[in-house]
Amino acid sequence: MYLKQMIGFFIKASSDHRIGPQHVAIYMALFQQWCVNECNNPISISKNNLMEIAKIRRTTYHKCMKELHEYGYIKYLPSYHPVLGSVVHLLECNF
Repeated sequence: MYLKQMIGFFIKASSDHRIGPQHVAIYMALFQQWCVNECNNPISISKNNLMEIAKIRRTTYHKCMKELHEYGYIKYLPSYHPVLGSVVHLLECNF
């Protein structure tokens, strides 16, 4: 299941001119968290943890998460609560 998700993402992203290396880094960090969650949606994420894994900064995080949501790669439900994490669904990337 996890391999199908990753391959589907890379096939879809490779033909999508809007996707850059920062998007890929964030998606791979999300994918890692999804795998830790036994490939179940949704996943709860910590912005700081995800930024550390993806090696990106805050502005890039917000921009890329918003765009991945808009482009149909994820469903992103941000949390504005200081303790509760945001919720993300990895959407199927069929190939």
